[in-house]
Amino acid sequence: MKNMIIVAAALMSAVATASLAQTTPSSEGDTPAVATPDAQNPAAPVAGANSFTEAQAKARIEEAGYTEVSSLKLDDKGVWQATAMKDGKSVSVALDYQGNITAQ
Repeated sequence: MKNMIIVAAALMSAVATASLAQTTPSSEGDTPAVATPDAQNPAAPVAGANSFTEAQAKARIEEAGYTEVSSLKLDDKGVWQATAMKDGKSVSVALDYQGNITAQ
């Protein structure tokens, strides 16, 4: 009976440890939403179901240092597209469902 308890405890510990593993961005763009909030997915902007509202999308773009965000629209791939200013230049900006912001 003690052996079963020890084995059960060991299995529970292994499962708990595995669930703490962190996902990092991949070049394929198939990482979960906001897997690493301080890193940019190299495949950005990534298509997918976007849950950001228009106001949240605008706020995130502005927090990234862009001003005069305008023409903000959610495209058919689930990516917010806008025009904004950065460093005195007008740029096209995209915000994907993972929170990646890219300028083109």
